Amino acid sequence: MTDPQGGRRGWSAARGTVQSRIRFTSLRLRLVVVFALVALTAAVSASAIAYWLNREAVLTRTQDAVLRDFQQEMQNRASSLPVHPTQDELQHAAGQMANSSQRFSVLLVATDEQGRTVVGNSDLDAFTLEDVPKSLQKAVNKQQTVSSTNNYAYHLYWQRIIDGDRPYLVGGAKVIGGGPTGYMLKSLEPEAKDLNSLAWSLGIATGLALIGSALLAQAAATTVLKPVHRLGIAARRLGEGKLDTRLRVSGTDELAELSRTFNRAAESLEKKVADMSSREEASRRFVADMSHELRTPLTAITAVTEVLEEELDAGTGGLDPMIEPAVRLVVSETRRLNDLVENLMEVTRFDAGTARLVLDDVDIADQITACIDARAWLDAVELDAERGITARLDPRRLDVILANLIGNALKHGGSPVRVSVREEGEELVIEVHDHGPGIPEDVLPHVFDRFYKASASRPRSEGSGLGLSIAMENAHIHGGEITAANSPEGGAVFTLRLPRDASPLVEEEKRNGNGAKGNAR
Repeated sequence: MTDPQGGRRGWSAARGTVQSRIRFTSLRLRLVVVFALVALTAAVSASAIAYWLNREAVLTRTQDAVLRDFQQEMQNRASSLPVHPTQDELQHAAGQMANSSQRFSVLLVATDEQGRTVVGNSDLDAFTLEDVPKSLQKAVNKQQTVSSTNNYAYHLYWQRIIDGDRPYLVGGAKVIGGGPTGYMLKSLEPEAKDLNSLAWSLGIATGLALIGSALLAQAAATTVLKPVHRLGIAARRLGEGKLDTRLRVSGTDELAELSRTFNRAAESLEKKVADMSSREEASRRFVADMSHELRTPLTAITAVTEVLEEELDAGTGGLDPMIEPAVRLVVSETRRLNDLVENLMEVTRFDAGTARLVLDDVDIADQITACIDARAWLDAVELDAERGITARLDPRRLDVILANLIGNALKHGGSPVRVSVREEGEELVIEVHDHGPGIPEDVLPHVFDRFYKASASRPRSEGSGLGLSIAMENAHIHGGEITAANSPEGGAVFTLRLPRDASPLVEEEKRNGNGAKGNAR
């Protein structure tokens, strides 16, 4: 028998595309999601295949049994009826056919001797021709051409239909050689319930598989990410300067090899930093020792040069005029060498972390005036500062800062130099503005570097190249900052920002026991 399939009514749901950008910042979350998606895809695919295979097996087995039974009843009951049976005969035969083991409804259709259509129904008109699809009726009643490959003019046909959300199997056949046409209707609801139970079971199994995969993903992520987390902590500790940080290594996998590589890198870094620290310490010690050793002969040389300078100033003629320029050069260079040694001593104190603040309440206007007066700069400096602006600072270090900034402005920028003071909240702002050509743009980033000279063709100058660097260190130890810029009106502007009270820094130094550098940057 052939299997003509009737058209099936279905429905489709329009799917809207929702695009959303989700950024998973957690690697653990991404691993769990990926594991869950893979497990969900595998579980849904396996469940769908299992459901489809079981559905086809159940329906095909039921269908074949029903159609085989119906075909047997048609051969045994319907074919024994007269060519033109009565309605009672059809009704009786239909009832007998319906009592088969498959319990289906039967509808027999024939013509009586007067040519009228008579119908026999096993379910008292519950199953009528209106329940049989037109396509199935047409296929059943269509006479086939008998050939070597087709021995029968009529065949058994079937079709699955849905009526009121209930599935049915409809079959039909015609008695060959004349006789009634029979149709049967078999409810597939028990099979549908079994398939629904199977679908629920597969759905539950899929959900359990998804939960299990999420738990396994969590365990796997923990296993994978724990070494990565330890590596992150170790790298952070290494960045904080704890160079003895090492990772515990276990296993032979890629993560273990990564830990070994980190340990080797940390060990190499610790060794290099230790070597650099020892060299730096030796260099600082050398500079400090050298500066200290130079102070004794410099003291004697300075005393001699002072005597020579007094002789020159007295003009008694005790010195040969030919050697007078040489004497003046010796006096000048001795004074310069003395300043250089003092600056080196100050720098080594900063580098060694032994510089300390000695705080006092300072009137800023008085402090700047004293600095200018002590160096005889009153005629070359304009002061714009209100009296009464006070701050708790180290007066000596503030004097060093001001002397270097104002002296640098007078030397390289030219007078008049304007010094202004203002308050900004808890900060004290002092600006030193000269009227020179300004600072070249390529020099600005280096003005506070040690021994930096703006002109390579003039490596020798009156300054040591340490003044601005020392000024910056003194600002840092107060928790302040110095910036250099060019003014739109012309000239360079050095801006000093200091907290009005440096006491918290001193207290923090005492608590930490680090002695000296405050928050030196």
